[in-house]
Amino acid sequence: MSKDYKASINLPQTDFPMRGELPRREPKMLAEWEAEGRYARLQKAQQGRPRFVLHDGPPYANGEIHIGHAVNKILKDVVVKSKRISGFDAPYVPGWD
Repeated sequence: MSKDYKASINLPQTDFPMRGELPRREPKMLAEWEAEGRYARLQKAQQGRPRFVLHDGPPYANGEIHIGHAVNKILKDVVVKSKRISGFDAPYVPGWD
C-alpha cells in the first residue's frame, strides 16, 4: 500500500523549468551578451578606477585535475568580483605564468 505524499506536503510552485538545459541555452545567452556588448560596457564603466589585476595561471599546471583546481578558480572568481563591486577596475586575466 503506497501513499501519495505529493498531495500531503506543500511543494513550491514555480515557472522555472526542472532542468537548466545549459548546453542548449548557453550559446543563446552568450550571443545576446555579445550583441549587447555587456562585457565591453562593464570594462568601460570601470575606466579610471583603481586597478586590481589577479593574473590567473594555467588550469592544470601541476598534474591531473582535482577538486583543488575547482576551488582555486572559484576563489579567484570571488576575489575579482568582490574587487569589482568594491569600486576597482578588476578585469579577469586568464593565461600562463
